[in-house]
Amino acid sequence: MKKEWPDLQYDKLKDTIATVQLWTQIVGKIKLIKMPWLNHSWHVTFTVSPHGLTTGGINYNKGIFELSFDFIDHQLLIITSEGDNERVSLYPRTVASFYNELFEKLKALDIDVKIYAKPNEINPAIPFEKDEVHQSYDKEQINLFWKALVKIEPVLNKFRAGFSGKCSPVHFFWGSFDLAVTRFSGRVAPKYSGVVNNIPLRVMQESYSHEVSSAGFWPGNEAFPHPAFYSYAYPIPADFGTQKIMPVEAFYSKEMGEFFLLYDDVRKAAFPEKMLMEFLQSTYDAAAETGNWDKKSLEFNYF
Repeated sequence: MKKEWPDLQYDKLKDTIATVQLWTQIVGKIKLIKMPWLNHSWHVTFTVSPHGLTTGGINYNKGIFELSFDFIDHQLLIITSEGDNERVSLYPRTVASFYNELFEKLKALDIDVKIYAKPNEINPAIPFEKDEVHQSYDKEQINLFWKALVKIEPVLNKFRAGFSGKCSPVHFFWGSFDLAVTRFSGRVAPKYSGVVNNIPLRVMQESYSHEVSSAGFWPGNEAFPHPAFYSYAYPIPADFGTQKIMPVEAFYSKEMGEFFLLYDDVRKAAFPEKMLMEFLQSTYDAAAETGNWDKKSLEFNYF
């Protein structure tokens, strides 16, 4: 029998997420500084792995190395193409403690790296080496969150496969702490002029340089305390939010300018994968049709 989707409760998860997000930002910034820039910041992302989240291969002077969060054995594993490895244990510890030990282990492996050591997309942005505030780590809760990603990632990949235009990988952004996939119309977008906490405007303008329909999964925040699936378009077409979408549980937030479907509604559905796919497809259709995308040339069906 297929395992049920895990039960995620924001109140139980939030403190651990707040700490782990900062840990992932430290690791993500190592990948950022070591890898060549890829359009829309795709070079900085993680992917879901059989034990957690991984950077994949990162270049360094002796070859490549990889940083992998293991949410089963609760460690950050560092492995190199030289056959060496180190581990950083994951437990209720401060961001400063994690940061200092990680860079000691990298030095022991002869991996020379220096990062901009402050968070992005978070306010206040406490420097990592001074952050004694965030120190929560509930092994059960982070394991449940990762198990949810394991359920979600194949559905996003299947959805991605139906598009022949430019499309991102299914990847995890450590800045916003979400698993996402983005489709592109192929047309240049109006220059982005919004403000995101501790992100240079030039980075956001490059990220949204072209028209997109983007969807993914996010654990929520204090203003929206619910793990949820989202879907948005940039730029937002005039009639986007009025389109009929599926399933009936989904809704449009005028304040946030995007569609949402609560994770719990999907988890409790008789066929969770089918419900999620309906949401992904119908919200993409809403973006593409109201945005006058050339759907015929962009969509793909092998069979």
